[in-house]
Amino acid sequence: MKIDLPTRKAKSRLVIGPFYRGYPVMQDKGPFLRQYLDRTIDVTDDALEAHPRTFAVRFDLRIPQVCEGLDEHKLINRFMNSLRAKIAWARRRAAKTAMKGRVHRTDVRYLWAREVGQRGRPHYHFVVLLNRDAYRVMGKYEVGRDNLYSRILEAWASALGMDVEDAVGLVHVPRNATYEIDADDQESQDDFFYRVSYLAKSATKVLGSRHSFGSSRRWVKPRR
Repeated sequence: MKIDLPTRKAKSRLVIGPFYRGYPVMQDKGPFLRQYLDRTIDVTDDALEAHPRTFAVRFDLRIPQVCEGLDEHKLINRFMNSLRAKIAWARRRAAKTAMKGRVHRTDVRYLWAREVGQRGRPHYHFVVLLNRDAYRVMGKYEVGRDNLYSRILEAWASALGMDVEDAVGLVHVPRNATYEIDADDQESQDDFFYRVSYLAKSATKVLGSRHSFGSSRRWVKPRR
């Protein structure tokens, strides 16, 4: 059987070793794609600049067989638009009941990587980064709760065009899924980057495909 060896250009995209730009990576899961690691750093830096106390959560989104064939690019956009709207609504509602109407607002930044399982079913590894003064836990994994988990589940159900009850099981939260990252704590940043470097592994990725990895856009300071 003929094996296609990676070209020199393809090799230059790969990162091999225990560190990248000073951050630790899951070496046993490598090699990694350089551009995806760079985007992970960019998103994390932007989150910490906006919210020096950042809360991040990892979860997986699964696509049921009945929904296969959907435009997945639009699917992710629908999910994030719905999740942002639900978080913004919850913050506005909290402001109405808070003392003097003061609550902590939050930007919503994210990273995702698409993979295909052994049965050929696609799924997404997702990371969402928020203001830790607004969110610091996922909450109980139950339908209808007033917490972050329910908002994620409801947003995914909405994106798929399903009832929330039918979407239970399509959002999976792994062990040790939450992270507290501080702008003045390098150890917390290293720990976070190590865990999410998994999303940038080259295995299962289609080079050059915009459907393999995605992230929120960088915030650019307006010119004065």
